[in-house]
Amino acid sequence: MAELTTLESLLEMGFERNRAEKAVANTGNQGIEQAMDWLMEHENDPDIDEPYVPPVGNVLGGEADSQSSTEQPTLADTAEGVEDQDYIETEDGGKRPMTEEEKRDQVKRLEELMRVKQAERRERERAEEVEREKQRRRQGQELQQIRQKLQDDDMKKLAEQRRREKMEDKLARQRVKEKIARDREERAQKFGGGGPPSTAASSQPAPPSPSSPTSQGPPPTKKEYDESRIQVRLLDGSTITTVFKAQEPLAAVRVYVQMNGNTPEGQDFTLLSPYPRHVYTELDMEKPLKELGLVPSAVLVVTKK
Repeated sequence: MAELTTLESLLEMGFERNRAEKAVANTGNQGIEQAMDWLMEHENDPDIDEPYVPPVGNVLGGEADSQSSTEQPTLADTAEGVEDQDYIETEDGGKRPMTEEEKRDQVKRLEELMRVKQAERRERERAEEVEREKQRRRQGQELQQIRQKLQDDDMKKLAEQRRREKMEDKLARQRVKEKIARDREERAQKFGGGGPPSTAASSQPAPPSPSSPTSQGPPPTKKEYDESRIQVRLLDGSTITTVFKAQEPLAAVRVYVQMNGNTPEGQDFTLLSPYPRHVYTELDMEKPLKELGLVPSAVLVVTKK
């Protein structure tokens, strides 16, 4: 009866010869279990189905100097003399050949062992895959938390900036209001009545009429005005009137319209003189009323920008 070696056992189990030979060689022909373990671990190797080439000077089961340089024995030839897989021990310590039925049983046991090992390997791979998925989700959650924190920080910075801008705008408006109030008090004290500026301005005595051309004497001197009575026509057709210093910039009139007119919040507008028509620009806002020719009185119109 022919001996059943590890290589032959693998072949009977359905493994390709190239794979079986590599498994036997790489495990040192230590048994069927070690060979099956190696096959399951290396079944996805790109060169697993390539023919096995024994290393030069190293032939499994024999010495290198016993082989000729032109003939290289195969793994099946060198398997002779290895521990026989086709014998079983008897009760008296001897060995006897295995029957065909015992061989089939042995193959079935090996196949069952292989199935168990494959099942264990699949279970291990599933566990590793689950662990990788958990790690990926943890990393995704951490990344999402970092992004959310950065977004919250940006929103806080933006809210703080807007709050600071509103506060600065509020302070600027307050300063303008205080300046307007001081100017009103000064005008009231100057004209001594405490009445509205427009009334005080209108109560000023009319300048004396110029003398006739036939009158003798030096020509009258031109009067220097230090105030200007400004009437502003608003978008809805209504008007507001007040008195400004001749040296105050046109921006003071614009602020007065913003504070006392009915211009919607945030509505930008432009001031213009109707006769002669002149639209005032941002550069004009810094110029005094006297320099712009708005003294001693003028009419301005508010238009949408």
